[in-house]
Amino acid sequence: MPINPEVSDFLDKLEHPLRREIDALRLIILQADSRLAENIKWNGPNYSVGAEDRVTMRIQPPKQIQLVFHRGAKVKEQPVDKLITEDHGLLVWKENDRAIASFKRLDAITAATSNLTNIVQEWLNRSIS
Repeated sequence: MPINPEVSDFLDKLEHPLRREIDALRLIILQADSRLAENIKWNGPNYSVGAEDRVTMRIQPPKQIQLVFHRGAKVKEQPVDKLITEDHGLLVWKENDRAIASFKRLDAITAATSNLTNIVQEWLNRSIS
């Protein structure tokens, strides 16, 4: 899916100090899987397949950007193991079906592009019903 102009307008109004980082992450996520649609949820960019939210960008407070990988807002039975295997140390696990990747600088995002793409793809493959 292409970048959603409504999300861009929302971000333009914020004048966020990490806008370049936000836009880089938006592109990585959207290019990872053509099924993803971008919208605004919880005051930040959100990515879903159909009605199933899977990645939400936490952009406040404006000191870092967090990608929250999840299986939607409704509580679901926890998988026995972590939903995906990630060996690059990008994810901090909150539950077996919820993890967060945090970024403060564009160079860190650029360095993690390939790994982030793989994480998004594997997350969708394992979490979409």
